[in-house]
Amino acid sequence: LEDVTLGYDSLSQYIADSPYFGALVGRYGNRIGKARFTLEGTEYKLAVNNGPNHLHGGLKGFDKVVWQAEVLTVNSVDSPTHHGGVGLRLRYRSANMEEGYPGNLDVQVIYILTDSAELCIKYSAQTDKTTIINLTHHSYFNLTGGMKDDVLGHVLQINAGSFTPVDETLIPTGEIRSLNDSPLDFRTAKPIGRDINAIDTQMRFGQGYDHCWVLGHPNPGGELNLAATVFEPVSGRVMEVLTTEPGLQFYSGNFLDGAYTGKGGRVYNDRDGFCLETEHFPDSPNRPGFPSVVLKPGDTYRTTTVYRFSVK
Repeated sequence: LEDVTLGYDSLSQYIADSPYFGALVGRYGNRIGKARFTLEGTEYKLAVNNGPNHLHGGLKGFDKVVWQAEVLTVNSVDSPTHHGGVGLRLRYRSANMEEGYPGNLDVQVIYILTDSAELCIKYSAQTDKTTIINLTHHSYFNLTGGMKDDVLGHVLQINAGSFTPVDETLIPTGEIRSLNDSPLDFRTAKPIGRDINAIDTQMRFGQGYDHCWVLGHPNPGGELNLAATVFEPVSGRVMEVLTTEPGLQFYSGNFLDGAYTGKGGRVYNDRDGFCLETEHFPDSPNRPGFPSVVLKPGDTYRTTTVYRFSVK
């Protein structure tokens, strides 16, 4: 067994400065354009923390708050994959107008490490005032184990035929664009590094891959669907990502610039790790054509994602 995620050796490092290593991200994962949105006739202004935009819940998002934690033993009936294991239940109340978001939001996240080498994440939330929500998980993966190499040789396949193109600040234009003849097309598995330096406007904006793939699930929030598969050919490790979400943000670690010293004193450089963040689309509150991220009182937000590991 080897470590296949990037991170730090100490809690103090995570608190001081982190590019969201292993983070639970909210209230809104990914970007909201110009750090504002309008809901039921009221404009809400959020923290500007990523160029002109709002990113990952703001200055003190869900990755920087203290959660109530409870260790669980999970049987196969309660597991989304029907495999038992050990779990951790996290609870947090996000107060009305925390980071600019309306409503008192009661959030529960359950992590389950199953006996079948799966990490299952079950999210749920309720609000007392109409709000928006888009939770995600932000681990950086490197399946070589122990950071033996960068991730450009990992072979990735994504079950998506379209994506949300972005502007130069990485905010979606509102278009859903086909992946035909695009370097972002991973319908057929290929190494992450094959087209990462392609001459393409979208690749230039992202400085690599930092886009949302449209998974096209017939019933977002319903059954788990296979979103992506990653294979590391030297170790033989495989990671599959299953989700109920309609989108998948693939980020190829483009902004790991040598400024972060991680586990074991390893300096992380660009393309040393990748993220596969299951989500609703970026800037959805400002894009009426995207799947809704609105949560109303009396309704329950529910979503599930599974990272499944194996060897071939």
